[in-house]
Amino acid sequence: MAFDFIAEHLVERQADALLRKRQLVEQSSGRFIQVAGKQYLNFASNDYLGFADDFIEIQAQHLGSHSSALVNGYNKPQQQLEQRLCELLGYESAMLFNSGFSANSSVLKALFQDKSVAQSSAIFQDKLNHASLIDGGLHSAAAMVRFNHNDLRHLESRLQKSKAKHKLIVSEGVFSMDGDQAPIEALCKLAKQSNAWLMIDDAHGFGVLGEQGLGSCEVIKPDLLIITFGKALASSGACLLASKKMIDYMLQFNREYIYSTAMSPLMANCILERLEKLLKADKRRAQLTENIAYFRALAKEHNLALMESTTAIQPLVLGDAEHTLAVANKLKGKGVWLTAIRPPTVPFNTARLRVTISSAHQADDIKQLVDSLVECL
Repeated sequence: MAFDFIAEHLVERQADALLRKRQLVEQSSGRFIQVAGKQYLNFASNDYLGFADDFIEIQAQHLGSHSSALVNGYNKPQQQLEQRLCELLGYESAMLFNSGFSANSSVLKALFQDKSVAQSSAIFQDKLNHASLIDGGLHSAAAMVRFNHNDLRHLESRLQKSKAKHKLIVSEGVFSMDGDQAPIEALCKLAKQSNAWLMIDDAHGFGVLGEQGLGSCEVIKPDLLIITFGKALASSGACLLASKKMIDYMLQFNREYIYSTAMSPLMANCILERLEKLLKADKRRAQLTENIAYFRALAKEHNLALMESTTAIQPLVLGDAEHTLAVANKLKGKGVWLTAIRPPTVPFNTARLRVTISSAHQADDIKQLVDSLVECL
């Protein structure tokens, strides 16, 4: 029977405790989430600074941009946002995308779209990079080489063995499932030594790390920087920052950008307002740091085996997918909302509870989380 594989694969996913389902969220903030009329403590949100609770009043004439940025969809709010990000992060030029996934995957595909160039090109990716980066590499015409997570010796060895003329090293600033940070300074140094470029996806670092909250690359500038607005800024969309030549190249060959309706001017205005608040959010960042330290201290007291992370992402690896899902459901019974992260999002036998901390959480919230984890485990 045609397409009978669909039902078969769904049954397999169900049997392996890997079936994904959407949850209809009625209300959400950095601290709470409401589902099916019940309120939970929210430890699954990327709203690291609690901005989702902040009211934004925007005077905007247009909700939509109405067309591609290369037709007539590029407007003043988009330009102002790009220019402000360039000013803050020290880049010549920028371009906005409607999602981080689109930005990451499309940039890699577009950069190596010329097959004659791609034959002498290679992308060197950390094995724990986000799916969007992996997909972009797989769908580009360049060779893709994986190196062990944050292993500079392994990366250096692979760079030395490569005969590629054009080499691009790709990493996340803060890894989304482990919460640890890439050695940006060492990666940048190695890239220069190897006549390579460096691309960093700083989705989970921007807004949180750095003296001004400008992320993993506040001081050190990779050749290509991707930041997203759906995490610390509690908004949506993303931005590529690079040289003017690089952005001009993307305008010619990035199919997702060329053939997508441009970011809404309303959204660009919202992000601009949040961006200015982010620069003044030192107290929120300090509170987030305090909350992370408190959570890790309580977890240590109760012998919870957290991964080595000092960021807002605090994973607790349980291994078995079915067991991880069962614990997540038990936690919901205690009023705590946590996501069970299972393969293929993470490698097999590393299913985990991915705890995310926000500055909006209070000490009692964190204590309730740890007490509930101890009881459910």
